[in-house]
Amino acid sequence: MTTNRKKILLPNNLARAGWDVLQGRDDIEAAEFSNTIKPEELRAILGDVVGIALSATPFSAAELDAAPKLEVVARVGVGYDAVEVPALTRRRVPLFVSGTANSVSVAENAMFLMLTLAKRGATMNALVREGRWWDKFDDVPVELWQKTVLVVGFGRIGTRTAKRCLGMEMSVLIYDPYVSADAIRAAGCEPVSDLDAALARADFVTLHCPKTKETLGIINAARLARMKRTAYLLNTARGGIIDEAALEAALKAGQIAGAGIDVFAREPAAVDHPLLKLPNVVVAPHVAGVTIESRDRMAVTTVRNILSMLDGKPIRENVINKEVLS
Repeated sequence: MTTNRKKILLPNNLARAGWDVLQGRDDIEAAEFSNTIKPEELRAILGDVVGIALSATPFSAAELDAAPKLEVVARVGVGYDAVEVPALTRRRVPLFVSGTANSVSVAENAMFLMLTLAKRGATMNALVREGRWWDKFDDVPVELWQKTVLVVGFGRIGTRTAKRCLGMEMSVLIYDPYVSADAIRAAGCEPVSDLDAALARADFVTLHCPKTKETLGIINAARLARMKRTAYLLNTARGGIIDEAALEAALKAGQIAGAGIDVFAREPAAVDHPLLKLPNVVVAPHVAGVTIESRDRMAVTTVRNILSMLDGKPIRENVINKEVLS
């Protein structure tokens, strides 16, 4: 092994397609680390690392201080709320995300949750398995046709979810203060600037915004109270965007009809989490963006992101803190 090889760390749950990108790169030494590694254990192995890919592993100023040679951090995915971006920016270390690699998967999963709730998927499955065939008329499904869906966030995922809702012949409202009304109309959707008023119109609300100070708890008790009693709430974005205690109360009180939740404020969600006890909730283990195809795309994009920085040709569109590149 030559002394001038650059060392990068890749998580053990990175798809093989990502490792394959490194074939022929004799200048790179890639090492594997556990996706569930403890912070102190991670810090102990960062001394000679120039690049790291993160799956679920948090990365803060403490980890950055333990990595004096670090030049690039890449997320295997698009969310980065577990990464201390200001600390990276101060050190002029770029944070890359996977771009559109998993956007199709999340959009499809949002539709899956929407249809599962509308068509009473969990209930109907249980009725057949439990021999309660004729109880099927006790909780009759609803249609998506001509229903109104509110998409909160019109980025890589929200735009794809909206397309799929339009394909189901739904009326699509878009709330995103960072996207122009003209761009939303051009996509065949209706822009809305008043979130509270839009919530009152929607039969389905699906969240596709990043978790920021602005969006933390954006769906709270007051906003849940504005929704229709027949409406459904979906979150495939990030835990914490919904006030979970308020959601539990709203579901128990019948303020809304149900919820589809892929992400929780604290993960993994505890098995005794109150939302898991409610029959009108469909849950998943933060897996909306994970499919066989998207895992390969995310892995390839992640490794290419790291290499692009080390090669001096950063893929700018995938960088969160672009100011460090100037």
